[in-house]
Amino acid sequence: MKYPTFFDTIETITLYDPLSEVLGAFEKGEIIFSYLDVVKSAGHSCPTIAGAYLMVREGLKALYPNAIPKRGGIKVFFKEAQKEGTTGVVANVFSLITGATDHWGFKGLGAHHKRTDLMFFNAQIPLHVRIQRMDTDEFVDIAYNPSCIEVDPLMQPLMQKLLTETLNAEEKMLFSRLWQARVGKILEFFDKVITIK
Repeated sequence: MKYPTFFDTIETITLYDPLSEVLGAFEKGEIIFSYLDVVKSAGHSCPTIAGAYLMVREGLKALYPNAIPKRGGIKVFFKEAQKEGTTGVVANVFSLITGATDHWGFKGLGAHHKRTDLMFFNAQIPLHVRIQRMDTDEFVDIAYNPSCIEVDPLMQPLMQKLLTETLNAEEKMLFSRLWQARVGKILEFFDKVITIK
């Protein structure tokens, strides 16, 4: 499986998942997610996927400054509706990493380890996303804006040709290279595109 090499340079996310420990999936319940894991799940790498990964990663750092985040112990709130814009795409990334779902997830073992009813949409929050600890009720609000990361001027005409299915082989390679170059810059300069309050 070949992919852009910068995928392997992106800081990973480590969580404690008590359900995985109980069921013997991961020793001591330690689970690590990489940007590559998220790309595999989504099937592509783009500014939205990169932004979602960064929002989860940096949000969890702020929410758990002195502890490992607890997967399954986090509520996620989105300002927009599930079907609005890219909210559903971003929600899938948050669900993959935090374990939170609205109604489609794991129902739990008895009263424990439930993953449903932990994700909410149309929330009255100031920024794009809020993540909240269930043990302390502490929360952080997170926003993502990649507009400061320049788009190569060649991208627009190439995108038009992509949409009309008129790209030749050389242009396809150029488009994909420029596309991932911008994604790489977004991930590299994450402190310029992520806001946490």
